[in-house]
Amino acid sequence: MITIKIVVSIEDYMLPCLTKQLLGFECLGCGSQRAFSLLIHGEFILAFKMYPAIYTLIPLFLVIGANYFLKFKYASKIISFLAIISVSIIVISYIYKLIS
Repeated sequence: MITIKIVVSIEDYMLPCLTKQLLGFECLGCGSQRAFSLLIHGEFILAFKMYPAIYTLIPLFLVIGANYFLKFKYASKIISFLAIISVSIIVISYIYKLIS
């Protein structure tokens, strides 16, 4: 009996950054896919170092998704708060990356 093992990895489906390919520098989202992959594999510190906003974006998307199906009272305030924090972290980490 012959068994075939098929392994599909999230890394096989990562999209390339068009900004980096066309213009030669990273965009504000560069590293987010790799950070998510690291997070799935349990590499929490490396995920944070790769893309610090990963830990605020995941709850943001979860709240948006939960609010889509289950409308709850303070969803707009929570979404606004998480969005502001996420954008702030993205911009600060991008500026830090450009400086260093």
